[in-house]
Amino acid sequence: MSIHPSTTRNNTQRTEKRHNMEPLLKDQVAIVTGSGGGIGAGIAEALGGFGAKVVITDIDETKVKSRVDHLASVGITAFGVQHDVTSSESGAAMAEAVVAEFGQIDVLVNNAGISGRVPLIEMTDQEWDAMINVNLTGVQRTSRAVASLMKAQGHGSIISISSVAGRSGKKNMTHYCASKFGVIGFSQSLALELAADNVRVNAICPGIVRTQMWEVELAEISEAKNITIEEAWTQTLAGIPLLRPQLPEDIGAAAAFLASPLAKNITGQALNVDGGFEMS
Repeated sequence: MSIHPSTTRNNTQRTEKRHNMEPLLKDQVAIVTGSGGGIGAGIAEALGGFGAKVVITDIDETKVKSRVDHLASVGITAFGVQHDVTSSESGAAMAEAVVAEFGQIDVLVNNAGISGRVPLIEMTDQEWDAMINVNLTGVQRTSRAVASLMKAQGHGSIISISSVAGRSGKKNMTHYCASKFGVIGFSQSLALELAADNVRVNAICPGIVRTQMWEVELAEISEAKNITIEEAWTQTLAGIPLLRPQLPEDIGAAAAFLASPLAKNITGQALNVDGGFEMS
């Protein structure tokens, strides 16, 4: 067997380089809203696993503390702030607290959201307003709270969680779809505003993630179709080409990529993480 020294040397150098690579998000400070549970908790843990210092924000202070304690137990640097995404004052106070703790904000993941199904003719003004206020206005207000700092730093990444329901309309979800379509439009517009300052803005469109939010939807589907919740879940999975649900950590991996230097030339995009659901 012949050996080619130059090839062996190059392979060794590549192996050494891989072993010496810094964590993808080393020393970055990443805020994840609505991360007391569900998809947000998965995103926060994924970002922390890639080396970020993670800021947990949620309207429920008990969930904030619990999640911070969990992340600390697995070796992730975490800081928690009670935060109402619909409040400009709360957003400004949250950003100020993060800067006081870490001195910078590198990544914002706008994850906080609510869902629901109701026909338009039965929808109350309160149901419409609540959906838009949390899912869309919350994205605007929290992004605004960090944008000036990111501009001044000369870098930053804002990632907002939309949905496959932000790609195509879904029955009895006019309020939810409007909010999630809006997140994509908002992200594209803000990407153009901030590009010259090296601040990137993108969106992620999750598919079917069985969190507590989806449990509520499954209950509604079950009642509407007079089937069991597990039958509703089986029917839902049948519509995914990969025939499996997405997990919170799948959304976290996508967020980590978009936040990282690997995505330095990606802005104004909406990435589907849906097992092919939107193609079906």
